[in-house]
Amino acid sequence: MPVTPLATLKTVDLEDERLKRLNALGHFLDNAIRIPGVGYRVGYDAVIGLIPGVGDLVGFGLSIYIVLAAARFRLPASTVLRMMLNVGLETLIGTIPVLGDLFDATYKANVRNLDLLRSHLAARAQGGARPSDLGFYAGVAVAVGGVLALTGLLLFSLVRALQGLLGA
Repeated sequence: MPVTPLATLKTVDLEDERLKRLNALGHFLDNAIRIPGVGYRVGYDAVIGLIPGVGDLVGFGLSIYIVLAAARFRLPASTVLRMMLNVGLETLIGTIPVLGDLFDATYKANVRNLDLLRSHLAARAQGGARPSDLGFYAGVAVAVGGVLALTGLLLFSLVRALQGLLGA
């Protein structure tokens, strides 16, 4: 598969409308709520994550949206992989009751991922970034679909088990 030369890649203005929307979503998910007296900020991802099972799934979906939207900027596979690892770590630990909610509030995977995107775009503008690997993105999409399907299956199994225990 031929690789597009850097000279033909369109540089992205850091004020691009798509980037503004992603930054706004990242701020909403990770930094929207200021804790009075402490000055620390948490986002709605941590609040949504308080809902057992469903909250973590919703947070995962929104975080993956940011990764997939960032991938449209033709990031290299290594950067997208780092983003996926950030989301995966936050989702995996976030499923642990109480400890996971505290981790969600402090790790801020979406802000980390947007920082990776901005640093790559800045490097590209200076000529120091390399183009993406489209095949890698197809693999990421398949992996995300698999994780979502597995999460749905586990959630379904949990509900069925609870119904069996409660005699419903």
